[in-house]
Amino acid sequence: MVLGEAVRKGTVNNETLGYFIGRVYLFLTHLGIDKERLRFRQHLPNEMAHYAADCWDAEIECSYGWIECVGIADRSAYDLRAHTDKSGVPLVAHEKYPEPREVEKLVITPSKKDLGLAFKGNQKMVVEALEAMSPAEGLEMKAALESNGEAELKVCTLGKSVVIKKNMVSINMEKKKEHQRVFTPSVIEPSFGIGRIIYCLFEHCFYTRPSKSEDEQLNVFSFPPLVAPVKCTVFPLIKSQQFDEVAKVIATSLRSNGISHIIDITGTSIGKRYARTDEIGVPFAITVDSTSTVTIRERDSKEQIRVSIDEVASVVKEVMDGQSTWADIMWRFPTHSVTHADE
Repeated sequence: MVLGEAVRKGTVNNETLGYFIGRVYLFLTHLGIDKERLRFRQHLPNEMAHYAADCWDAEIECSYGWIECVGIADRSAYDLRAHTDKSGVPLVAHEKYPEPREVEKLVITPSKKDLGLAFKGNQKMVVEALEAMSPAEGLEMKAALESNGEAELKVCTLGKSVVIKKNMVSINMEKKKEHQRVFTPSVIEPSFGIGRIIYCLFEHCFYTRPSKSEDEQLNVFSFPPLVAPVKCTVFPLIKSQQFDEVAKVIATSLRSNGISHIIDITGTSIGKRYARTDEIGVPFAITVDSTSTVTIRERDSKEQIRVSIDEVASVVKEVMDGQSTWADIMWRFPTHSVTHADE
């Protein structure tokens, strides 16, 4: 079910709660969580917190099964109302209208004297329950009082229903001019279990692929460029002073653009260096094989493009910041056919 439909049907309590569920979904999938192993589960009535009007958990599947990683609670106006009750100070917000509005409102006026005689020490809780009725509930009670002379009222704070007589409350529809809307703000509270999310990210991003040696598997972490701790590696194809100098120039450019990287001028075979970077989840490997252009290799597809030395940092930053995808970059730069035996 899409979020808009869930809100319209009342499955999700309100539009704002639906918005937060959507933002959590986007956040987790952008991190690299597999959307096929991500679900949102609504709290059952017997597990709903006392302050919550509605609550949803983002659950992620991993080797431990489905685990709760984010809780998104609609606390309604519970907090400010609780402060108001204790302090006696109304913690409300005011929205002034550009022009006065004539509205028809349901006015519920409890008769505290008659309620006091009937309910004695419980009078206050009964009055609060009457005043908290929605317009629909108020009209339903009005109809019952007019036809039967009495109506039932559920008082949550008493944990039972009470009988309200016609003389105990006045319920009328009145036309009024309003200059402002007065309301108690509600709160949506998303709570993230960062450790759990990171653990699931490790599981969802890990896979193996065959190496040249058929009896060995190569480990790969497919972290998206957005969250990969190291964005790229830089290494010369062969041990050469010229290539080493170019690698250092590129490293300086990456550093000045705030791009985390590793430079490797040890001369180890190119295939082993690629495998090392894949194993720690580095998205891009920059190989210096000339003094004017270099190749950029993408970790998961192993596709390579040829880029001028001056453009390397801007290309990596573009993908790292989410301005472009690797597919976008592939359209703009010539591909490089792999000729290295180790690749």
